[in-house]
Amino acid sequence: MRRTLIQKLLPFCFCLVPLLAMVLVVAAIPQKAQSYYLDHLRHSQLDWLILGVGLFLFCVQMLLAWRSLQWRGASFDEGPDRWLTNLAQAAEWFPMLGLIGTVAGILQTFGSITGPVSPREVITLFTPAITATGSGLLMALFNILPAWVVLIGRDLILALGGGASSSVEVHS
Repeated sequence: MRRTLIQKLLPFCFCLVPLLAMVLVVAAIPQKAQSYYLDHLRHSQLDWLILGVGLFLFCVQMLLAWRSLQWRGASFDEGPDRWLTNLAQAAEWFPMLGLIGTVAGILQTFGSITGPVSPREVITLFTPAITATGSGLLMALFNILPAWVVLIGRDLILALGGGASSSVEVHS
């Protein structure tokens, strides 16, 4: 029973932590902000690019994290570590993609203003800049979590299994 708990259940539970974090972060965003973001999201190709690539990388990292947390008695499955580390570092690109979207949105706003405009029109024109920033930050946050889960999870699994603290590092 203990072996099944340590080798199967704990890795699965640790892999749920980033998913739970995603749900909590999204739930913490005020409803009006969520609605505004979702209403304007369908018109932004850059947001779809950021979210699509980010969610794909997140899913791959979660699979690698689950494999990395597999305790084989004497050690963990270290095969995925290099890939997990590289994908975690890719999370650094998402804020930059968001900033590119922010700058593009600002330029679009200034390029669209040809005369006197109301503050409401400026806000509407500025929306792509804000949604790109939000998408980039969300994907960066979510894509750093799997490597962190592996670091914490391995130490806890070893502690519960009666082993020493993990000397294996996954750099993020």
